[in-house]
Parts: sequence; C-alpha cells; structure tokens
Amino acid sequence: MNFSLIICTYKRPEPLLKLLRSVEEQTLAPSEILVVDGSPDDLTKKMLEQNLFENLKYFQVEEKDRGLTRQRNFGISKVSPDSEVICFLDDDTVLKKVYFEQLIATYDIHSDAIGVAGYILSDVKWEKREPFYDEFGIEGFSRKLGSRNVLRKKFGLLSDQPPGIMPAFSNGFSTGFYPPTGKTYPVEFFMGGVASYRKELFEKIKFSSYFEGYGLYEDMDFCLRASEFGQLYLNTAAQLYHYHEELGRPNRYNYGKMVIRNGWYVWRVKYPSPGLKVRLKWNAIALLLTLVRMGNIFTTRERKAAFTESLGRIAGWWSLIFNKPSHEA
Repeated sequence: MNFSLIICTYKRPEPLLKLLRSVEEQTLAPSEILVVDGSPDDLTKKMLEQNLFENLKYFQVEEKDRGLTRQRNFGISKVSPDSEVICFLDDDTVLKKVYFEQLIATYDIHSDAIGVAGYILSDVKWEKREPFYDEFGIEGFSRKLGSRNVLRKKFGLLSDQPPGIMPAFSNGFSTGFYPPTGKTYPVEFFMGGVASYRKELFEKIKFSSYFEGYGLYEDMDFCLRASEFGQLYLNTAAQLYHYHEELGRPNRYNYGKMVIRNGWYVWRVKYPSPGLKVRLKWNAIALLLTLVRMGNIFTTRERKAAFTESLGRIAGWWSLIFNKPSHEA
C-alpha cells in the first residue's frame, strides 16, 4: 500500500530532525514525505539542506497558508496521485521502529477503516487489577484518573463512554486512556498529530477553515465528520513518543479561549441540538475546570501561565453568550 506522510511544522527545526531520523529507521517507509513549513524564517529549510532524507519534498508556505489546518490542506493538495493513505505526524513526535508497519496493517485487517491513529507512549503507570475510586479501569487494567477527573467524578461529571467516544455533554476520555495492550480499538476521535486516513476521504471533506493558527481540537472536528464515512481505529501497537515542544504554541490566554470556544464548537459538531440537562453538564464542566486552573495559581510554580489561561477560559466562556462559533465555516 502506497502511503504519504505529511508533517506540518512551525519554527521547530531540531524536533523535526529527530522525527525524520526516526522515520528513516522505520521497517516500512512512506512513499513520500511532505514537510509543510509555516516558519517565517529559513532555519528549517537550512536544516533540511544539511540533512538529506529520501523521498522528502519541502514546501515553505506563505502567510495565507500558515496555520495547522491550512498547512494540512496544502499538504494534501501536493500528495502523489498514487497514494492510498495519508499519514500526519506532529513535528515533536518520535516513532518506534514498527510504527508505520503496524499502522498501515490496520487498513488490511479492518476493511471498513477510514482512519487509523497510532498510540502515544507516556509515563502513565498501568496495573493489571480492578481500579480504586481515584482510578480508571478498562480491559482489566487500571491507571490513576488525575485530580481533575477525580473531582469531575465526585460531581457526576465524568464521561460515561469508552475512551475516544464523545459523551452527550462532550469532555470524553482521550485515547490515551487505553492501555498499551497492542490491540486495536474502534473510536470516534483521536489526536491529529498521530493520525492517518484513506486518501479518498479528502475527496469528501477537508480540515475546517474555522480552526486557524494553532487549531486546538481541529483534529477532533475532522474525526467526528470523518466517522460519517467509515470507522476510525486506534492501534496501540503503532507506538510513538510526543514531546510537547513549547516552541510554536500560542500564549496561554489565547489557549484558554480556544479550550472553551473550540471545545464548544466540536461538541456541537457531534450534538448540534443538545438537551437542557447535557447543556448544564457541559457548562458545569467548563466552570469546574476553570476553577481548577485558577487554583493552579497557588499550587504550581507556573503562576503566570495559570493566571493568563484562566482569564482566557473566562473570556471564552462569556463570549459564547454573545458570539457563538459558526459551523458554516
């Protein structure tokens, strides 16, 4: 199966180099690698000139095509006609050697697969036993819930759906709540920085123009719409690391606004007309998590980041009263 890899990057030449070196070591290699660079400088271009990689095509986009969503759509337009699957990776990820071999094999095993995601390895400790109150249990494994989710559980605001499935009031468990069993699970959404889709899907839908710049939750928006055309899967055997580089991220105030406004947007993609009870639950979760973030001003060293993000969440929440995001974009 011919498959293409698109890497959208912004001012991260060193993390990108680490990723490309891990791609070079894969047991199954992409037919082509498209690096779509939104950087206003030439540092990434110079790095690639000094480090040559086979089948790599470099594009430095202009202002009109900058931002994660726009760069992804730009990259899709440059993919080879022979490609059957398009893979996306964040520029701050590093792959284990069999990542693509496992990922692409999923399409052969599951003929209904319209998209498949890899599994991000983390420091989360999984134990094979029944969960305690402050833990999450699945597949016979248990892990810590985290203080925010424990608090949500106490107030009856925790998701009632498996990981990767959006509950009626949104705010579901991420696919990271599946243990690294090597199994494949059906889901409704996954992280865009470890995603892949059949190329034919992009003849029907594109990444939404609503999401600009950093584009928080644009991956969930796309997944929810893609689910209408086929099944999405998470393959926990296709493993990689995500290092969350701070370079290229928005300031904390704008991030806080995105959490609320973009979170509301993707919720209404799946549930355009929610009932009163779930509306109250969504708003209760937004309030609770904003209060938790405000509490971080006093409980963490990054007080300024917690304060400015809290202000952004509050501003984003109030803006929904007068200026709700439009789904016509």
